[in-house]
Amino acid sequence: MQKTLQKPRVVILGAGFGGLTAARKMADFAQVTVVDRHNFQTFLPLLYQVSTAGLAADHVAHPIRGALRKTGIQFRMGSPISVDHKNKNVKLDSSEILEFDYLVVALGSATADFGIPGVTEHALGMKSVHEALAIRAEVLRRFEDLCRFEDETIFSISVVGGGPTGVEMAGAFAELVRGPLKHDQRHAAAHIKINLIEAGPRILPMFSERLSAHGKKDLEKLGVTVHLNTAVKEIKPRSIEVSDGSKIPSEVTIWAAGVKGEPTGAILNLPLVNTRIDVENTLQVKNYPHIFAIGDIAGFIGENGRMLPMVAPVAMQQGRHVAKQIKSLALGADLKPFKYIDKGSMATIGRHKAIVEVKGLRMTGIPAWYAWLWLHLFYLLGGRNKIGTMADWTYNYLTFDRGNRHIMDSV
Repeated sequence: MQKTLQKPRVVILGAGFGGLTAARKMADFAQVTVVDRHNFQTFLPLLYQVSTAGLAADHVAHPIRGALRKTGIQFRMGSPISVDHKNKNVKLDSSEILEFDYLVVALGSATADFGIPGVTEHALGMKSVHEALAIRAEVLRRFEDLCRFEDETIFSISVVGGGPTGVEMAGAFAELVRGPLKHDQRHAAAHIKINLIEAGPRILPMFSERLSAHGKKDLEKLGVTVHLNTAVKEIKPRSIEVSDGSKIPSEVTIWAAGVKGEPTGAILNLPLVNTRIDVENTLQVKNYPHIFAIGDIAGFIGENGRMLPMVAPVAMQQGRHVAKQIKSLALGADLKPFKYIDKGSMATIGRHKAIVEVKGLRMTGIPAWYAWLWLHLFYLLGGRNKIGTMADWTYNYLTFDRGNRHIMDSV
């Protein structure tokens, strides 16, 4: 008589793109428990639209329990505070102890300040709904101040970092100023200046030079001042000091210059490389074959000798791969190395302005813009969020307005 295979117990730390993908793929052959400090997943690629009044905050957040409904997967809200490697269990800040046969660390990333003074104190990050709402409130509050005093005071917004997040945010702020805020109070909107600051020689370095130059041109058409080869030395309350000693006025500074592995990973007594967990090519943590790391927190070295980028496609592909790996272990089969398939990059700069690069295919303008819209809508979790996002986008597109211009923070 054939013996029934015992389902392995799998604990997944983190319910981002990688964690949820892995959990769903393991639901039919494992006892899976997902742990996250929030009870919702944030769709980070659209978070900048919350901060620029393009989307309502709840359209980029989806309940984790809703995403796991009818899968048999368990969920615990909490944060890991220790891992007992000998007895294979993880303790949460709720004092609950979860036993596992396999542990998947998918804790994501946090804002990296690169040791630059003033980032933590005077710049606003972009890694959570709370931070996005804080940015929106701060910008709109300063706009109201400009409306109160109709003089020649300039209000400067600076976005530090010329990657996709920084470019998309700078472009969205420019459109917010040129459209809704200009209609609200023309004089105030005319006195808002937007800077994009990049330490390197060009923005969007992951794209070809031609597309990068196209993106810069689109931003400048929207009125964004692009500062290249401008390394930030210190963030001050109302200005940014750069490496050549000059200062850029900045009433609101948004930090989109980089991310690091989530610091929570450091307390799990796992080997780190820089701020990310050191993994084998199988995604197993080095020296811990029963533990896997995926997504932003995994220090996986790609074919080019560098760590894979901290983007959603990497996390999702690794989530699917680690599910196959754990199934292979349960069946006694051999593990396979992970190979990342780069499906290309895309960034939107504004209405009808976007760039897409997929291997040899390069697109700009309206076709690229529609491709960006539909791809993000496809990966957004939850029917309600998809409908709400489509409604917001349609309203914004037809009216040149943004209906989410609320100052809703903790003040």
